[in-house]
Amino acid sequence: MDIEFQSVEEIKAFQEELLRKQLAYLQAHSPFYRDMFVRNGIDIMSIRTLEDLQRLPFTEKKDLQLRNRDFLCVPREDVVDFITTSGTLGEPVTFACSEHDLQRLAYNEKKSFACAGLQKGDVLQLMTTMDKRFMAGLAYWMGIRELGAGVIRVGNGIPELQWDTIERLQPNAVMCVPSFILRLIEYAEQHNINYHHSSIKKIIGIGEGLRNQDFSLNLLGQRIHEKWPEVQLFATYSSTEMSATFSECEYSCGGHVHPELIIVEIIGEDGKPVPDGQAGEIVITTLGVEAMPLLRFKTGDIAAKVTEQCACGRNSYRLTPLLGRKNNMLKLKGTTIYPPAINDVLDNVEYVENYVVVARTSAAGTDEVIVKVGVKASNDQIIKDLKDRFRARIRVAPEIEVLSVDEIRQINFPAKSRKPIKFIDERNV
Repeated sequence: MDIEFQSVEEIKAFQEELLRKQLAYLQAHSPFYRDMFVRNGIDIMSIRTLEDLQRLPFTEKKDLQLRNRDFLCVPREDVVDFITTSGTLGEPVTFACSEHDLQRLAYNEKKSFACAGLQKGDVLQLMTTMDKRFMAGLAYWMGIRELGAGVIRVGNGIPELQWDTIERLQPNAVMCVPSFILRLIEYAEQHNINYHHSSIKKIIGIGEGLRNQDFSLNLLGQRIHEKWPEVQLFATYSSTEMSATFSECEYSCGGHVHPELIIVEIIGEDGKPVPDGQAGEIVITTLGVEAMPLLRFKTGDIAAKVTEQCACGRNSYRLTPLLGRKNNMLKLKGTTIYPPAINDVLDNVEYVENYVVVARTSAAGTDEVIVKVGVKASNDQIIKDLKDRFRARIRVAPEIEVLSVDEIRQINFPAKSRKPIKFIDERNV
């Protein structure tokens, strides 16, 4: 029986057994963690329960950047794939994967796709890159194959090619950044493509949120649903460091953890666990990773843990939609906000073609936010209308600059970036 459907007590005992095995593996093979245990006087035999994890130091992004090779637990000749993070929170970090790790990635995505209701016989159109040292695209491709479903590797962008592929090959699901769906819909409307009668029944979103903290659709999700109500929307959360994915099931009440792959803690500003249901920073311990496992790694992402049984029958805990990244938190005119809240407003404005949010430090030492929007046709009412929309949604209004679509596009897609750049933090430059 799948561990996710077993009792909470059985899941906890199962994870604790895997944790003890992982600690022994780190002690034997990881130069970084072996050094950490010695420096902090830690006897790994004393770490027996999930609660005992609190006695161990955190691993942070800077550790991976400064001592990257010390995290490698296998000989270099056993590394079969090299990956780098996207560098969202700083310099990209290199990750090495063994053959075992790639098999684990495939298993993770197989379970995540199954959670979203995909099965053998389905066909997924993959609208994300597999190149540029990107883990996610590779993982999705392997997971679909492991599931026994079909996959069409189209890559990101190019609405014309996406629709041509949908019409030719009739996939019933697509996987992409949710805001790209609006571009697909716009293209279809402009070219008389009847997308309401297309083969697509599911959209699996990556990299952007679709829901609020109460699991209702956010403005982006609402706009997609209003335009294309025939399809089911599924949100996911993953990262290279986790080597795991949290995917929604059909009840859309948070991303399910796979207990055999990862342990998740939610911590507050004091580094202590917060009560279930309260938002805090996501801290992860990977299970079963061979080449570069991580122990109590601080992701910088903010979410809450949901522990009651899901209507689908799974007893494994879930994560709420991300509030944002800890380092990207903004204090604008006394109000705490995260960039996704700003994105959510902009993604629901039909005349905004693209945008970038820039955070700066004002002369007074406070946060200053400038939203640069690309529009096809400018008028005197745009700035007032946008500020009114921001005040209605997040109570405060940032500064607005109206630029051309091409100017914003050049900012969104710099030469070396794998993901569109929508937030630029100049506060620490």
